[in-house]
Amino acid sequence: MTQVNHRCAVLGKPIAHSLSPVLHNAAYKALGLDDWHYDRHEVGEGDLDAFLKGLDPSWAGLSLTMPLKKTIQPYGIPSNLWAKELKVANTAVFDWDKPGAGPSIRLYNTDVVGIQLAFDHATRAAGIHVEGDRRGRALIIGNGNTASSAVAACTMMPEVGHITVAARHPDKNLGLKPLAERFLKRGDALDFIALDDHDALLRAFAESVVVISTIPGHAADPVAEVLDSAGLEVAPASGARLLDVVYDPRPSALMQAWRRRGGLAIGGEEMLLYQALIQVLLMTKIWDGDPPSDADSRLQNTTVDDDHVEIAMRQALEEVL
Repeated sequence: MTQVNHRCAVLGKPIAHSLSPVLHNAAYKALGLDDWHYDRHEVGEGDLDAFLKGLDPSWAGLSLTMPLKKTIQPYGIPSNLWAKELKVANTAVFDWDKPGAGPSIRLYNTDVVGIQLAFDHATRAAGIHVEGDRRGRALIIGNGNTASSAVAACTMMPEVGHITVAARHPDKNLGLKPLAERFLKRGDALDFIALDDHDALLRAFAESVVVISTIPGHAADPVAEVLDSAGLEVAPASGARLLDVVYDPRPSALMQAWRRRGGLAIGGEEMLLYQALIQVLLMTKIWDGDPPSDADSRLQNTTVDDDHVEIAMRQALEEVL
């Protein structure tokens, strides 16, 4: 058995459901990194400090899921745009520069670029042309932590100039509005509607070229019923695309309803794949940083070996879903 010299893992609580080990270990195999291994550890907020203090220089990086994406902040330096702006990190990369001391920790947010890349990949595959005129509208369903990443991703899409957030409690997470306004550079960049205001919701669906559902599991099933009952048609030529961040059930009821209307629906496994791919490139230090604005062009211009990594990760994910 090959000796493991480089370790990475995903931390969170609960963690047994995580598919990150499947993705990362497939990437290591594709890269020929035989002495790398990725595991999962159930670690809560109160356990993180002890876990980090118990690491040795064989550790290269960590993925962080709930509830640790904010808990990790005091331990490292935010090192890309969205880790700094959102103060949320799902990736820690270790540098063991000082013998006998603990690692310096660089923190990254790859969730935002994972959403962006999921849309970019699906858009290219469908042959959809996107106008970069900022005239399009986006609809985000939900206003929790994932909605912050969704808003950030929308500000990076050249076709999006306005964002509507539909939520059960629209008065929560009001920080989404200044975030959108700062990056879209306009004072009316984001508005809120109530999720149970079906007329407003349907108008937002009809007007949006980008839709992102950030609510868990079957929580969006009632939204799918509203969409179905209205008989709203989505013209394929419009380029309207929906991403549902969940991947269980797969496809979700909302994705099925959107497809019945003629729109392009993207499953949450695509976001999962791309955020993990960027993590692999960062933890292995194939990439020395992750400027989100050029992540897509960097992936399109990567070597054949890196393309092979994406393919291997996608195949491994399909086998377990």
